[in-house]
Amino acid sequence: MGLKEKIQDDANKALKEKDRQKLSALRMLLSELHNVEIKKQEKLEEDEVIQIIAKQVKKWEEAALEYEKAGQSEKAEKEKFDAEVLRVYLPEQLSEEELKNIVEQAIEESGASSMREMGQVMKLVMPKVKGRADGKQVNQMVQSILASRE
Repeated sequence: MGLKEKIQDDANKALKEKDRQKLSALRMLLSELHNVEIKKQEKLEEDEVIQIIAKQVKKWEEAALEYEKAGQSEKAEKEKFDAEVLRVYLPEQLSEEELKNIVEQAIEESGASSMREMGQVMKLVMPKVKGRADGKQVNQMVQSILASRE
């Protein structure tokens, strides 16, 4: 069973269990997946589904932060809950140490020695961490390691 089918099954379970909040989050995700398939005019691959889920989780987490800044804690909690519902479908996230090892390996591979060569390092790192680490986190890790080597 593919990831999209698992999400559909979980939405059906949430419907039967009358879990409206979970059902709402899953329906929004399924709608987004469906829209991308229509735009693309073909079925999504598993890694594409994971990318869309990660994008949606990030979007909801950022919205939760904005709601908290605005003092709207109820809306922030809903966004956080929705993000948590989807996080289940993402691959295990890399630990700080695992990410650091991958970044250091990419720096050695590329021979980068300064911040000007950051792009080369990012090109090597991102395919290895796809779906398992946030791009912003990777960027910060690469910057800090390269800065310490200059």
